[in-house]
Amino acid sequence: MELFVDEHSIVRRIWGKADTILFIFAGAAAEFALNKAVDWLYFTGKLPADPLGRLFSTVAYSRQILFSEREAALKAIDKITAIHKRVETSRGSQIPDWAYRDVLFLLIDLSIRSYELLENPLSVAEKTEVFNVFNQVGERMRLTGLPADYQQYLQMRGEHLETDLINSAFTIDLYHQYKKHLGFIRYQILKQAQLLTVPTQVSQQLPLGKTAWLWPVLKIYKVTKNLKPGKFLRDALLPAQYKIQIQGMDQPYAFG
Repeated sequence: MELFVDEHSIVRRIWGKADTILFIFAGAAAEFALNKAVDWLYFTGKLPADPLGRLFSTVAYSRQILFSEREAALKAIDKITAIHKRVETSRGSQIPDWAYRDVLFLLIDLSIRSYELLENPLSVAEKTEVFNVFNQVGERMRLTGLPADYQQYLQMRGEHLETDLINSAFTIDLYHQYKKHLGFIRYQILKQAQLLTVPTQVSQQLPLGKTAWLWPVLKIYKVTKNLKPGKFLRDALLPAQYKIQIQGMDQPYAFG
């Protein structure tokens, strides 16, 4: 049986923990809101109607791919590509390749940032491994202009952060929807998680505040996360409809 990602890969360690996935989710919610191509996510009307669900589905699809056998992973990637093609046909134009690359780049970056925030620093070799896995996804999607290696990725990621982000009416609306769907307290925690996770170019354009008051709480949480107090704290921060899904992500993925 050939796996898409080796069972001992750092990528599986990163995406096999619900805590890390939550921070990846939070960071993605921030950067998606600023992306110049976010209008594509508004086109079907599904994003503003259920922003958390749509973002969570992106994370869930990523996890499905990363924990599948190779052939099943390739089929899942092809399914995502087909869905996007149908949206393009409906709108009568194409999603730009840079928009696809932005999503791949943010998943690479947030995977690394979230794991390092919650666990420990990664080596260059481990970061390169994260890059290689997601770059394979981009290659299967037949994206153009993908970086040749991790160093080129870092350069392109920096360029994308400088050129592809804008605080628009979509940004304002998405944050309004986040607050509406999460409630005030969870919304504040979301913004704190984003402040600790996202690149500076992202945090500077969003209403995340300057004081990372979640950091000392997080340090305590890191000590207790494998104990009942830690589990209770994590579960208390989640909307009820996502608790079972997030708890399930604390287990090795079974793709049948």
